[in-house]
Amino acid sequence: MDDRLKRAIRRSFERAAPTYDQAAFLQQEVARRLDDHLDGVKVDPGLILDAGCGTGFAFDLLRARFPKSQVIGLDIAHAMLRQAHARHGRPNGWRGLVSRLTPSTPRFAPVCADLERLPLKNNSIDLAWSSLALQWVDDLETTFRGLHRVMKPGGLFLFASFGPDTLKELRAASSGVDGHHHVNQFVDMHDVGDALVHAGFSHPVMEMEHVTLTYAELSGLLRELKAIGAHTVKRGARGGLMGKAAWRRLLENYERFRRDGRLPATYEVVYGHAWAGAKDRLEDGRQIIQMRMASRKGEIR
Repeated sequence: MDDRLKRAIRRSFERAAPTYDQAAFLQQEVARRLDDHLDGVKVDPGLILDAGCGTGFAFDLLRARFPKSQVIGLDIAHAMLRQAHARHGRPNGWRGLVSRLTPSTPRFAPVCADLERLPLKNNSIDLAWSSLALQWVDDLETTFRGLHRVMKPGGLFLFASFGPDTLKELRAASSGVDGHHHVNQFVDMHDVGDALVHAGFSHPVMEMEHVTLTYAELSGLLRELKAIGAHTVKRGARGGLMGKAAWRRLLENYERFRRDGRLPATYEVVYGHAWAGAKDRLEDGRQIIQMRMASRKGEIR
């Protein structure tokens, strides 16, 4: 992904930070369902990475499940992190004094950085959590290698992302309208699993479900996508506003999907988890092979 597109994605989420929580019903529900995937998993993380934390919604879920853990909240948008810190940062006054006197209180440490270029120490993270952020990276395998690098051997990586059927109605309705893409392309669940293995993770488990939201009008869906910053298209996007004729065709095409007076918007949600394997690979994917040289008795050395 070129820097220009990366900046466009960052700007979208910067602008959406004040409206995100009010419009992010689906994102919050997916985070809750991702948290359910930890039921029955025996982990006791000291340090957790929330990769793509947004406004910090998942912190309460992680704090409830792992009350002694510390959480690094990483996001590309500084405005999102300001919202997260306002919600979870160490308070001032007597509340701040109480938090400093109770070291068991989990801390939220915001880090503004790119998920594809993690500025974290090797072998430092016990649990990596990422809810609906991976669909924004350009090179999934490289991103997974970076996550594997910062995780301790045996650490758990748990994530949710979007699959190819996401917004399939909008993709079909906008096809051929103006020669531009209006929906991002999403990676298939099986390709995600392959990328995990190539990056060094072991025992990947993948699941998928379809979630459908409905709207009275198409404009409601588009406003919601803009309010959460998810309206930037990574490839083949139109440079300006859609013309009136193209907009009318889009509306007419989408109307074919109306059922019971409502317009559907389908999301394919992919859940996965895997374990950080032995650190026998370099960051570029090359495998490290250890050779032991043994000498025999009587051999000249």
